[in-house]
Formats: sequence, structure tokens, C-alpha cells
Amino acid sequence: MITYYDDRSVQVTSAAIRVDGRAFPLAEIGLVWHRRGDRSWRVLAGRGAIGAALAGPLVAAVGGIAVAVRLHRSPTVTIAIVGASVLVGLAVGPVADFLFDRLDRSWDRGSRQRELWVRWQGRPVLLLSTGDALRFGRIYRAVQRAMENAAPPRRPGGSPARATGPGTPGPDSRR
Repeated sequence: MITYYDDRSVQVTSAAIRVDGRAFPLAEIGLVWHRRGDRSWRVLAGRGAIGAALAGPLVAAVGGIAVAVRLHRSPTVTIAIVGASVLVGLAVGPVADFLFDRLDRSWDRGSRQRELWVRWQGRPVLLLSTGDALRFGRIYRAVQRAMENAAPPRRPGGSPARATGPGTPGPDSRR
């Protein structure tokens, strides 16, 4: 038996697909398809918040420099305000790596719900619904590989092809 994918709730093997304890033998699955749900505004708002968190200190630094120049104070006060503004701008540096990592993981997970459907014993069955695009892609590809390797090759007429080799007459050969 070949294992194509295995995690805590989904296992795809050369014999069956198991999801949350339910087993679906590959021989009983006729069709596999997927659907994308609506876009999650919560995820998009989170990405916007990360962008604002990255841009906020930089905007504050530029604003501080602009204010320092417009105040027309003594050079000491102007330099102090510009220095404080630059420090605020530099504060984004240590936080930026963390925020970019969160933004990158957000893109990997995706902003839509994804569903994996199969036709099992003649009826459509929802196998999996997840918002994690990366995990969904891995599972879907594993199911595709399992189905491709489980199905016997088909001839153009729709019947299973027979194996042929040297010295073995093919299915359509005449003697």
C-alpha cells in the first residue's frame, strides 16, 4: 500500500481515502472535484492590518520630519525631532520580519474556503472543507495521484485496456 498523504485527520493511500475516521475505498469513487467558497473578508482585513502595522511607523517618521522642518525652531529642536522620527521609523525593522512572516503565511493559507468532493457509491459526498489553501492543494494532488494509479488504463472505447507485450496479441489483433 502506498501512502500519498497523511496528517492528523486525512490519509490518502493507494486503497482508500480516510477523512476524520471515515474510509472511502478508491474502487467506489467515481469522480473527484473541488469548489472554492466566497472570499473571507476577515482574512483580507487581517492582511490590511499587517500592511498598516508595517507602514505606520514609517509614515509617523516622515510626518515627524515634515513637522520638524515646518516648525522653524532652533537647530537643536529640529535635530531632536528629526532624530526621534528616525528612531520611530527604525522601530519597524525588528517587527517587520515577524509581520512579513505572518503576511506570507496568510497568502499560503488563502482567503477562501476550499471543498473536496467525490462521487462515492453514486452520490456526491463532501470529503473535506478547509481554509488552508496549501494543505488543500497537497491533499487534492494526493487524491489525484491515488486515483490515477488506482484506475486501470482505458481504451478509447471505454473498456479497460489489457496488458500487451512482446509475443502477446493485443486486444484488437486478428489471427
